[in-house]
Amino acid sequence: MRALKILLPALLGVTVLLAVAAGVHYRLFERGWFHLNQWHQGEQAQDASLWLPDYQATIQGKVISGIDDDLSALTFDPDRNSLIAVTNGKPHWLELSLEGELLRAIPLVGFGDPEAIEYISEGVYVISDERLQRLLRIEVNEQTTLIDAAQAQQLSLGIDLNGNKGFEGLAYDTAGKRLFVAKERDPVRIYEISGFPFAEPTPSVHINEHEARLFVRDLSSLQFDEQTGHLLALSDESRLVVELDGKGQPLSSLSLSAGKHGLKSNVPQAEGIAMGPDGTLYVVSEPNLFYVFRKPAG
Repeated sequence: MRALKILLPALLGVTVLLAVAAGVHYRLFERGWFHLNQWHQGEQAQDASLWLPDYQATIQGKVISGIDDDLSALTFDPDRNSLIAVTNGKPHWLELSLEGELLRAIPLVGFGDPEAIEYISEGVYVISDERLQRLLRIEVNEQTTLIDAAQAQQLSLGIDLNGNKGFEGLAYDTAGKRLFVAKERDPVRIYEISGFPFAEPTPSVHINEHEARLFVRDLSSLQFDEQTGHLLALSDESRLVVELDGKGQPLSSLSLSAGKHGLKSNVPQAEGIAMGPDGTLYVVSEPNLFYVFRKPAG
């Protein structure tokens, strides 16, 4: 009995320590504090943001026919009124309809591990090569049948090199001509690049670390909203989309877990997010799943 009395406090202490360690590892304390603040925010704060809690899933877990695996990244192309994605197992540039139908696939040659793609201007995109930390400017038109990395304008970066934990997300501010680049983890970072992509080679490329108060475990994708000037940061491991204001302050969030926002099941491995001009959010998940989130009318 005496041994049990000594053992119980020790076990309780170990349990508390493990719980605290788990909370730190999964950023639960910071996330809980954010959700509390979000709940207390008034209508004024909501009106100044996209306010992700209002979004509901209207298409969920749709299998994209013609894609077997490794669907990654997403961007909205306003000229084609479609979505552009990439696969990284067998690298391809993909065009999807707004309902998640595969419209076109073009092989990518010489791309080691394409993990993100971003629309820049008509027919112009930037692709990130995660492991090599390269950004490649590519051009696609109706006659394009193959995209060769050797023919692309490139910007190579060497920031916190650590293998398969590199550049996972891209977003572009058209008015400010800023390219945002998300580093997946170890550590999670968002970089802001000006001067790339550019029409002609020029040395005026500037890279700054974008201040962001993130409490997610990883970053999978980014989306810049031109109307508010806010960034959406997608985390696969945290199953969360976080809205960040221009100062990197989190404003609102959208959970990708079952039971939230009308989702019947967890989004298994969210890898890309894009936004249409009407505010509709599109999300893709490995291996080949498609989701749409909208705000209710009215």
